[in-house]
Amino acid sequence: MNASRQPKTPLRLAGPEGEGRKQRSDGAHARAHLLHTALKLFSEKGFAKTSIREIALAAGANVAAISYYFGDKAGLYRAVFTEPIGSAQDDIARYNQPHFTLRQSLQGFFAGFLEPMRQGELVQLCTRLHFREMLEPTGLWAEEIDKGIKPAHAALVCVLCRHLTITEADDDVHRLAFSITGLALQMFISRDVVEAIRPQLFGNTSSHRPVGKRPGGLCRSHGRR
Repeated sequence: MNASRQPKTPLRLAGPEGEGRKQRSDGAHARAHLLHTALKLFSEKGFAKTSIREIALAAGANVAAISYYFGDKAGLYRAVFTEPIGSAQDDIARYNQPHFTLRQSLQGFFAGFLEPMRQGELVQLCTRLHFREMLEPTGLWAEEIDKGIKPAHAALVCVLCRHLTITEADDDVHRLAFSITGLALQMFISRDVVEAIRPQLFGNTSSHRPVGKRPGGLCRSHGRR
């Protein structure tokens, strides 16, 4: 049975338990709406130039709601920065498995990296926010490098060493790992260029499947040259 399939008519939740579920659902929706509104404003204006009142007004909510869900402006910004597309560390298990072939590992790596591209505007806003955080640092980008990107890079290096039968990674292995990551990053950083040259890559969700599957074979074939 497909768990994602929705019933044709809304389910009616009766009694205190049903009312509690409805309140939780409404709360989750309100929080998500605040998060998305804040993402738009933070990505456009940055942390320092965006006020809590401005976010509340744009979201049609009150300041107390932001305090309730996120604590303060810094807590809201942290949620906006970390939650929508997750951290690089979250996908390590998708590619660093001892029984995986090199093709399987690279497929898992690229699939995890590129899946957020299916979310359209959301990933564009997140990319813009990350660039703004680099230019106007609050400390979250440095934290992501330390706790997310470094472990993910180390995992990819581990995969390469395993398949290249190298016991200790040298600079060349690290260069290769950065180059592989760069292939995926290109889709984020140069989205407008990709859309100008090959717009169908972002035209529908099915067009992302080959992107996630083929680089494994392409990288392996290039490695033979």
